[in-house]
Amino acid sequence: MPSVLCLALALSACTAAPTGPFHGTDLSGVSYGRSLALQGTDGQPRGLGDFRGDYVLLSFGYTHCPEVCPTSLVKATQVRRALGEDGARLRIVFVTVDPQRDTGPVLDEYVRAFGDGIVALRGDEMQTRLAAQAFRVTYRQVPTRSSYAMDHTMVNYVIGPDGRLRLAFQYDQPVAQMVDDLQVLMTRERGPG
Repeated sequence: MPSVLCLALALSACTAAPTGPFHGTDLSGVSYGRSLALQGTDGQPRGLGDFRGDYVLLSFGYTHCPEVCPTSLVKATQVRRALGEDGARLRIVFVTVDPQRDTGPVLDEYVRAFGDGIVALRGDEMQTRLAAQAFRVTYRQVPTRSSYAMDHTMVNYVIGPDGRLRLAFQYDQPVAQMVDDLQVLMTRERGPG
């Protein structure tokens, strides 16, 4: 279950007020969320430029997350499926905030459990912190009896084909609203056909 800190951070992560035709928060024109320099599960460098031309549904989390992260990835795959043909234009990207435990192989196995085509990214401690800061994501280790958990901001960001933020969806955003918003966004940006 998400902690109070996690929910509070999620609610404060986006400063733009919901406007226009969207259920999520419209982030068009914000100056953050423009850089991401990490590695794929194969250790190769990956950044936002690798996804140019596609829409990206980006979230931060970790593989030991008991509920929030798995739910987010399940919803992301449901959204992509519900978009029909446009789903091919949506890339799902999961960034770990727990590089100590989330090695490349661990991340790869984790995201494969949710379906094909999910990209998992990781970095060292500094790269992770910089990536999180770039998207106004906060996280921290919380000791448990046997190990630790990670409190973290849980927002699903939509990045446009030009690499700029478009929308933010909160953790509890219904799949149908996410699909509606992405259809509006894709139709608007495709222009008159």
